[in-house]
Amino acid sequence: MKKLRATTIGVDQGKVELFSEFAEGGEMWVGSGTRERRQYIPFSTSYRTPPTVHLSFALWDVDRSANLRADLMTENLGTDGFDMVFRTWADTRIARVHVAWMSIGEVASDDDWDL
Repeated sequence: MKKLRATTIGVDQGKVELFSEFAEGGEMWVGSGTRERRQYIPFSTSYRTPPTVHLSFALWDVDRSANLRADLMTENLGTDGFDMVFRTWADTRIARVHVAWMSIGEVASDDDWDL
């Protein structure tokens, strides 16, 4: 559990189209084996320490002829942003993915003193 000691807590959120590859015949749609897409997501304001980040699928367009295999995670989480990472493997075919995210953490306050 992350305990926040600040009187100022920041919540940031957004939604991104991580990829859309079915129209162009991209690797996520026609490829096989291990595949990955990543995108750097900057926060609108820096946090004092790395925040907690939650990811969820906002749109998931997949082919039903194969097993659905997916891994959605954050990497390189810092005070200014993070990498959103989506992975799939084997014969899974993914046409497009949109991901919603939310971050919660301590932000600087006008009452903070820098000594």
